Amino acid sequence: MVEAGEDPRFIARRMVILASEDVGNADPQALLVAVAAAHAVEHVGMPEASHALAQAAVYLALAPKSNAAYRALKGARTHVREYGAARPPAPLLSAAYNAAKTLGRGVGYDYPHDRPGGVSPQELMPDEVAGTRFYEPGENEPAMAERLDAIRRARGRAE
Repeated sequence: MVEAGEDPRFIARRMVILASEDVGNADPQALLVAVAAAHAVEHVGMPEASHALAQAAVYLALAPKSNAAYRALKGARTHVREYGAARPPAPLLSAAYNAAKTLGRGVGYDYPHDRPGGVSPQELMPDEVAGTRFYEPGENEPAMAERLDAIRRARGRAE
């Protein structure tokens, strides 16, 4: 692509997209590799940055793939378009200004770091979508699946 005259910034941009959209959490390092290649294109320039692009291309081609995060985002966006955006629960609303707590903002927040395993049983989704699952780990995301199962068990919501 470089030899054919394609803008190296476009190539790097596509690699960053591929790392998030197609590799995702099957290999979270892929995004770092792609961003580093994009950074090299901007800060080192061509022709030397072609080495970083080649390294990223090989890494991304060989990385395991999962679009689970992409599917979750798509599902959440579709839900909001169909049903509207639900207001976040009061404990999650900002209490950063003086009158916020009098409005119930931030009140009742269960700080997960004070809980075993850093997991709170508190529902964090709005009432209208409580229990809705947008993210389900892909087959190439065993660590994510294991952590999600542990969280669901700790919250008493395992299946």
